[in-house]
This record gives sequence, structure tokens and C-alpha cells, in this order.
Amino acid sequence: MLYVNPRATRAPYPAELQDIMSIARAQQSREWLAHWDGLAPGSTPLRTLPGLAASLGVRSVLVKDEAKRSALGSFKALGAPIALVRLLLREFGAQGFTAQSLLTGQHREALRGFTVISATDGNHGRALAAAAQRIGCHCVIVLHAHVSDEREQAIAAYDAEIVRIAGNYDASVEEAAALATRHGWHVVSDTSYDGYEVIPRDVMQGYGTVAAEVSEALDDDASRVGAVSTVTHVFLQGGVGGLAAGIVSYLWERWGVWRPTFVVVEPEQADCLYQSAIAGKAASASGSVDSVMAGLACGETSPLAWRFLQPSVDAFMTVTDAQAVDAMQRLARGSDTDVPFVAGESGVAGLAGLALAAATPAMAAALGLTVDSRVLLINTEGATAPSVYAALVGESATDVEARQQAWLTR
Repeated sequence: MLYVNPRATRAPYPAELQDIMSIARAQQSREWLAHWDGLAPGSTPLRTLPGLAASLGVRSVLVKDEAKRSALGSFKALGAPIALVRLLLREFGAQGFTAQSLLTGQHREALRGFTVISATDGNHGRALAAAAQRIGCHCVIVLHAHVSDEREQAIAAYDAEIVRIAGNYDASVEEAAALATRHGWHVVSDTSYDGYEVIPRDVMQGYGTVAAEVSEALDDDASRVGAVSTVTHVFLQGGVGGLAAGIVSYLWERWGVWRPTFVVVEPEQADCLYQSAIAGKAASASGSVDSVMAGLACGETSPLAWRFLQPSVDAFMTVTDAQAVDAMQRLARGSDTDVPFVAGESGVAGLAGLALAAATPAMAAALGLTVDSRVLLINTEGATAPSVYAALVGESATDVEARQQAWLTR
């Protein structure tokens, strides 16, 4: 399914949005994250896949591989620690804490009684737990019924206290808010709701690191604003909208009216952004929400993220679980020209959307997708649930990584 957004504009990045999220704030977050040993040093790979591009009938396909960001295996490692640091700087402003002193664990004793809580489908909770463990505060994570035991164990490994509930992701968000109110804890969520926008903004600002690295890779003079983007299309994952907002806001400010065409892709049964585009306001998903793309199995749009997406995303798409699995397998196989690599269930949503559009002439025409198109995708996660990955792809992530290494050293 494809919906072309009639409210998307080609205009300079609005000042009212820049007051909330900006390149400058994203750069500050990036500088802070350099002090956290939970991240791999340097930028993540921007992979060029000429074989894939040829098979899809476009000029080029670039994939930013966030699976290599950290041992946490996903882009979420950029958002949760920044939100936690900014929260602690606000709460303990008189004590002289800095981002560096927090992320290097210098205030563990002072923070021993401080508790943060969040709901998660897996990756955000794992990143928050890891950051809290390093900083020295207590972390509680609320998991809904569809989060696998494997993902639960990965979160618990960072000393987080786990709370299990029945229901879906949105029910877990409500439970986290209720527990925080009852116990005086602090919610560190990646989705906004009425009266709760500051921390989701901070999370999204952390995601700007991805866009900053892409921008630098595409153009050494990344500070130059007003040049035509060297990519024509960006296909992004949906979810509640936080990642898409973090990337879109940066690239919109960076390239202004010459920005790329932005396309957001969701599971067909978790289509809250697609439905929001139709309604013209933040709305709920129309389906069951449950999807193999666990990180995108969200029923409610983040109102804060929607403020950025409604005027900038040119089209919204939905894909099936089967299409996502096919994309996972496609990237794992690689080819003589394309390096094989591990991309998780939610990580391939953008490729699933691109493949569907490329194979459907009416969709390709609506998106302006041609033989001259240069497409950017974000692989947001690796095998964050290794057994699920192996079952879907037909081989383990370890085997794929071994073939990748052989490809890179041939």
C-alpha cells in the first residue's frame, strides 16, 4: 500500500521545528556519545550495493549499517543514553555533572537511588539498560506479551529489572507511565504522548548522529547548506516515528528545498503513520500491530514525531512480513558485487518498501523512482534476536558475518 502525502512541502526547514531539533543539537549529542564506551569508535559503514541497485532498476543503493554501531546491535544505542544524560543534567543541575562524567560512571554513588523506566519492543530498552548500568542508576523495563524471551534476556543482562505484562506495545507504554507515577520514577521513552515530549525529543536528537554521518560521507563539506542532495530518495522505518523524525529533520535542515524524497515504511498491520497521513493528524494503527518486524510493531503515532513527518514525508508505505523476510535474505546472501551483511527484521523495512515500489510501476511513478534514482536505506538493527534471525534467514548471523569477512578480504 502506498499513500502520497498531500501535506508534504518543499520549503526551508521551519524555524519552529529547528527550535526543537537541529543539526547543532544533534552535533552536541554526537560529541557527548563519543565518551560512552558502549559504542564502537567512528562511523558505521555506508555500504554501496551495485548489484541490488541493478536488480531494482535504480542507479545506486546505499545502506547505512547500524548493526555495527555497538554490541547492542541497533541504532537505539544513540537515543537512550542521550535522553538519560539530558534528564540527569536537568535533575542534578546544581551538582556539576557533565555528559562525560556521567557516561564514564563518575557519579554512581550519587545516582544509586535514581530509577528510570521505559516500555520497549527490545532495542530501546536494551540501550537504556546499558546506559543506566554504565552511569549507575537503576533501570526498570516493561515488556509486553510479544517480546521474545531472547530479547528479555538480552535486556536483563544489563541489570535491568523486568516487568512483564499482557497486551501489546501500547499497553506496555501505559503500564510504564503508571508505575513511574506510583513510585516516583522517571520515564525515558522514545514515544511522546500528551504532556510528555522533552525526553522523546532528546531520544530523536541522538538519532541525528546517523544523518550526520551520512551527510559527511556524501559530502565532505557537511556544513554547507543549500546544495542539492546526492541522494534522491530516503526510505525509512516507521514505528512510532522517532527514527524517521530524527533523520528527516537533520537532512531537511541540511538540504532545505533540495532535500531528497522521503518515504516511510511500516508493517501493514502496524500502520499508525500511514493512517496518520490519511487522517492529517497523529492516529492509531488499523491492524493487530503484531509483526515479525518487532521494533516497528507500534499502534500509536508519537505526536512529537508527527510534527516533523507530516510536512516532510512525501509518501507512506506498508509492507508484509513476508516482504521483510525476503529483504533480510537478500542482504544476507550478497553477491559478487554486494557485500553480504546481517540486517534484522525491522532493519530491512526500507528495503522491503523500495523493492515493492520498484516492482510496481504505479508506485515507482508516484515516487519518481527511475533508473537515475540514488536511494539511501538505514539498516537499523542486526540480529538482536539471533534465533529468530536464523529461523527467518535460514542461516545464523555468525555464518553471514563469516561470509562478509571473506568477501571483504578476498
